[in-house]
Amino acid sequence: MTPSDHETAAALATEAGDLLLRVRAREFPDAAARKAAGDAEAHRFLVDRLAAVRPDDAVLSEEGADDRVRLTADRVWIVDPLDGTREFAELDRADWAVHVALWERGELVAGAVALPAEATTLGTGGVDAAPSRSDGPMRLAVSRSRPPELVTALAQRLDAELLPMGSAGVKAMSVVRGVTDAYVHGGGQYEWDSAAPVAVARAAGLHTSRLDGSPLRYNQPSPYLPDLLVCRPELAGRLLDAIGALA
Repeated sequence: MTPSDHETAAALATEAGDLLLRVRAREFPDAAARKAAGDAEAHRFLVDRLAAVRPDDAVLSEEGADDRVRLTADRVWIVDPLDGTREFAELDRADWAVHVALWERGELVAGAVALPAEATTLGTGGVDAAPSRSDGPMRLAVSRSRPPELVTALAQRLDAELLPMGSAGVKAMSVVRGVTDAYVHGGGQYEWDSAAPVAVARAAGLHTSRLDGSPLRYNQPSPYLPDLLVCRPELAGRLLDAIGALA
């Protein structure tokens, strides 16, 4: 029996995460060497496994050359082998991830985000709906190292609380898991940064869009996709209005 695309995405993300935990445990001369080894080894693993289990599909990976055949392919796997290299290199941090998503004929149809340091993978094959929102101020996930000015201004406008954390996948999954209410990003990203997190967030019933409310489009000629909103659907209008007022 051939595994479903949902199962394949989850399995590959999980297995790449297990590999990264082994890489992380090795001795390296410095953080840069640990980052480079993680990126390279997880990329090679995912590319090789996809070639074996989905040989007819194209692949777009952060760590690989952009094979333009993807633009005429019906199915493209969009992967970030190691999202959050800074956190991966800091051995006491868990906020890094592996992203595996499948785009098919214009839509994201499957995806998984592995959080290896937490032994957790969230995927489109069975993610729970986001839990009910708790009382109190709106909580916004924000980069711990490069918080965009937009998000700081948005938090002030909405009297919201900022929760710093690492990888884009971790921030998006914090909304899925009910730790935060929204992830707003306006500082520049690429398709591999958001494809799998967006697929999982949608499966959990969350709102996903560009910051102007327009749809997120994947497998485009340029993979640059600079901004993103992932949030509880009941907060989308309020957030988009506030973002628009700050533009």
